[in-house]
Amino acid sequence: MVLLPHAPSSVAVARRRLGSELTASGVGESVVDDASVIVSELISNALRHARPLPSGQVRVTWTRRGDLIEISVSDGGATTEPRRGPGTLSSLGGRGLGIVETLAEGWGVRREDGATTVWARLYAPRFSPESRMAASAVPDFREFADLPEPFGGPDPDAPGAVHHETSASRAYPG
Repeated sequence: MVLLPHAPSSVAVARRRLGSELTASGVGESVVDDASVIVSELISNALRHARPLPSGQVRVTWTRRGDLIEISVSDGGATTEPRRGPGTLSSLGGRGLGIVETLAEGWGVRREDGATTVWARLYAPRFSPESRMAASAVPDFREFADLPEPFGGPDPDAPGAVHHETSASRAYPG
């Protein structure tokens, strides 16, 4: 459990701490990235829409149960219930819980002792030492990037060269 100020700087603090602890416990990089986005969205929603806890803070927790991680953010509540917004193309907000819904196995809201807690569960299998070694044995083909074809890629400065950009593998709503 981490108590953080009801302030925007708390988002980065929580992301760093969560990412560090999950990485140290053997969680894969893509899951750590998803967990970081989830905690960012939950804290941002608490800061934007809710009052702080009586202490003036928000409470952030993450717990592991088997292959699931539950991330939760507790605040002092608001006049409205946390819910997924429409997230239309022209809206300035309303996408946060939609993003959480996309990345998480599930999410919900609990009210307890004057606090509102929004939680999300994320599937996070641990890597065994054997799978880490197998992954590190995969060659890094970036070392061949400067070689002429067929070993490297086409010369990016050649006339008529086409440049391709890739996007994230996961599509976010809105």
